[in-house]
Amino acid sequence: MSTAQADERRVAAKVRRRLIPFLVLLYIVAYIDRINVGFAALQMNAALGFSPRTFGLGAGIFFLSYTAFEIPSNIILARVGARVWIARIMITWGLISSAMMFVRHAGEFYAARFLLGAAEAGFFPGIIFYLTRWIPSAERARALATFMTSALVAGVIGAPISGALLSLDGRGGLAGWQWLFLAEGLPAVVLGFVVLHALAERPEDAAWLDETERATLLASLAEEDAYARTKPHTVKNALSNGRTWLLAVVYFTIPVALYGLGFWLPQMIRTVSSGRDFEVGLLTAIPYLVGVVGMVLVGRHSDRTGERRWHVALSALVGGAAFALSAVVSGLGPSLVVLSFALLGVASMLGPFWSLATLMGGGAGAAAGIALVNSIGNIGGFVGPFVLGYLRETTGSFEAGLIFIGVLLAGGGALVLAVRS
Repeated sequence: MSTAQADERRVAAKVRRRLIPFLVLLYIVAYIDRINVGFAALQMNAALGFSPRTFGLGAGIFFLSYTAFEIPSNIILARVGARVWIARIMITWGLISSAMMFVRHAGEFYAARFLLGAAEAGFFPGIIFYLTRWIPSAERARALATFMTSALVAGVIGAPISGALLSLDGRGGLAGWQWLFLAEGLPAVVLGFVVLHALAERPEDAAWLDETERATLLASLAEEDAYARTKPHTVKNALSNGRTWLLAVVYFTIPVALYGLGFWLPQMIRTVSSGRDFEVGLLTAIPYLVGVVGMVLVGRHSDRTGERRWHVALSALVGGAAFALSAVVSGLGPSLVVLSFALLGVASMLGPFWSLATLMGGGAGAAAGIALVNSIGNIGGFVGPFVLGYLRETTGSFEAGLIFIGVLLAGGGALVLAVRS
């Protein structure tokens, strides 16, 4: 390794240490607010008379508005800056998430979830685009994998917290599920104002980099930017690029699995354990913890080898097989084991996948391309919860839905091998 490469790696490590922990915190809060409805359902469905199909539709409808507003939101972020726009996103979604405590019937549930998706649209791809302005592509899979562990860390942390909040049922005249929405929505509002003061927009604005470090980082990013100019740069070109659409189709399979399992996992655990709310929360944290380990290890190995597609494909195969197997095992222990491997497989796809997906140009074209992949892919966030709810209501079990997800995920893993690096 040359001295220049060593310097670049050292500066990239410093950037990761400075930015990633704060961004992880933001996404933990985002992910908890996104999936806490799965824990609320342990009480809310019975209290409000929601059927599995009603709950599945309401859980998934978040992604319809999220998808519809994703690209416009990310284009605005590229123009006004990540700091201001991410703060706006967090404040509005936190207020709407807390307001879900006032839901009383299915129509209000659907409307609240739709508004939550519209408010949060652009957050995740905005963060991904933001990181492309700070971290060179050679170091990106590790950074993205570490950042995206926040979705799983949110499960590890949020599951027992959600279970504990549900146990406040009746305190202060509020049901446990109302306490859950209120308490877990407010941190996003607070952190939104913190973002305005704590997040540096670009390396040029970072007082925590000295002149030599800043020059090293900017030189590395400038070299990549020169290469990016040979790729789709305008919004029109990025959105008409076949590679971008193929990546979007592959990504579609990941949210189907991630959110299909995420929204229904507490009820699956309740079914096989018959535990109380807090016990279900603790047990639900186990698959998320296993997923965190897999995501970090696979992301690091992908960076060391520089290979992306096979890391995605093999992770998809493991996850798909585990989803299918989870449909035929019984008992708490075996169910936890296969569900943990299912989450490990789908989570391990994320770091290498987004490293592959971020190599699509620069400027507004890159922002639009990233948002397109995330938007089309996140239609899967609607499909997964809805299909699981529909099949559970029509068949009386989760088995058919889990097999459907397993087959779809394995298909996405095979398709990624057709993506040009």
